[in-house]
Order: sequence, then C-alpha cells, then structure tokens
Amino acid sequence: MSLRRNLLILWFDTRVLWETQLARELQIQIRSYILKLFIRWIFLSIAVAVFLSGCGYRNPYVYSGPDKSIYVTTWKNRTSDLQLDAQIYQELIKWFQKSGSLKITKNKEGADFILAGEIISIDIPSLAFDGTNTASDVRLTLNVRYIFKDLATERTLIEKPSESWQRTYTITGDAAETRDNANEAQELIIEDLAQSIYQRTLLEISKL
Repeated sequence: MSLRRNLLILWFDTRVLWETQLARELQIQIRSYILKLFIRWIFLSIAVAVFLSGCGYRNPYVYSGPDKSIYVTTWKNRTSDLQLDAQIYQELIKWFQKSGSLKITKNKEGADFILAGEIISIDIPSLAFDGTNTASDVRLTLNVRYIFKDLATERTLIEKPSESWQRTYTITGDAAETRDNANEAQELIIEDLAQSIYQRTLLEISKL
C-alpha cells in the first residue's frame, strides 16, 4: 500500500513538473511572438512614414508654409437668428487655429488675405408635431456666400456666390427633444461649412 502511494505521489510530482516546464516554454514562445510582432510594427511604421514623405504627403488640415495672416470678417447676417454669424465666426477661428503658421487677425491692415461672407438664409422646417405616433425627418438648410482674396494682389482665390448646406433632423412628439435635434443639425452644418472653407483656403494658399 505504501509503495503504491509513493508511486502515485511520484507520478503526480512528475506531471506537475512537466506541466510547469511546458507552461514556461509556452510563455517564452508567446513573449517571443509578441516581440516579433512589435518589431515588425515599428519597421512598418517607419517604412510608411518614409514612403509618405517621399511621395510628398501633406496633411490636409495643417498649413506648414511661411507665416500668413488672414483677416476674417464677421459675416453679414440676413436671418432672424442673431447668433448665427457669431457661431460661424467662432467655428472658422477654431479650424484656422489648427495651423500654427496661419494667424487670424481682426485688422485688415497688414493682413495677407481676407475671408468675408454673408448668411443669406436658414430654413428650419416647422417644429410642430403632426399628432401621429410616427416621428418624421426634415431637412435644415443654410444658404451662404463667401469670398477669399489675396490682399497684396487683389486676386480672388475662392468665390462662392451661393452655397447650400443641409442636415436632416427628427421631429418628435417632445418639443424639447425636437428643438435639440434642430440645434444639433445646425451646429453640424456650421462645423461642415467651416471645415470646408478651411481646407479650401489651405489648398489655395499652398499653391502660392
């Protein structure tokens, strides 16, 4: 009985030792594999960076040329929304601040460029609910025009006599929720507009 018990203990200890060694070897293999993947990722990142640099890749959101200043005017507002011009101005400033080489100024004198615009109209469909249990989607439309000029040469670089921006929002039975949906749609339109103007001006400035 004692011999059998000793054999069982020996077998158990041997199995535990074997499993421990196997686990250690497995851990080493996993660590080695992860290290290889990490090294490959580093080399791949370097290769991509070198390739993009060689191809003349340029970040469309950043201007890295000589320092320039832009006189951004407050847009003329022909709508009943008295805050709309300020919202567009602030969103434009936020985008142009992404490029350290571009400075926004409130003075035309000494500026390299001028960006001026006008809010023609904003169409916000009725916020009234039709009384049914079905929510409906409507479209908010903002109509603007703007111009971007080189003040030194008086050359017009961008001119949009009329441009429409639209976003869809939902009218529900909750008036507060519907109003929030309309406000969100308007904010997204202003953000899209400012981003588009920013990218277009960067493209034109980079050509000079």
